[in-house]
Amino acid sequence: MKKKLYDIAHSRAGDKGNTLTLSLIPYKEEDYPLLLSQVTAEAVKKHLCKIVAGKVSRYELPNLPALLFVCQQALTGGVTTSLAMDTHGKTLSYALLEMEIEV
Repeated sequence: MKKKLYDIAHSRAGDKGNTLTLSLIPYKEEDYPLLLSQVTAEAVKKHLCKIVAGKVSRYELPNLPALLFVCQQALTGGVTTSLAMDTHGKTLSYALLEMEIEV
């Protein structure tokens, strides 16, 4: 069965220049291994392929538990140069939560 990430996790977004950071935090700690196994950097890059032009790196934060994704070339130049409606990329956390995984 497939579920969208928003059913089991929440997300926050941050930015620095043209780099977007997305955290993914499960509502229940027991869902963290599921996120570890299925929400890879490659899967996030594929899911956000129309938004993220550069590399996606994943960092594991098991003590929280959470995942952090650093997405390069994701904000069409960054806050001071972008003509995008959301130059900070805050709404992109919701784009991540639309990703489906197998549960």
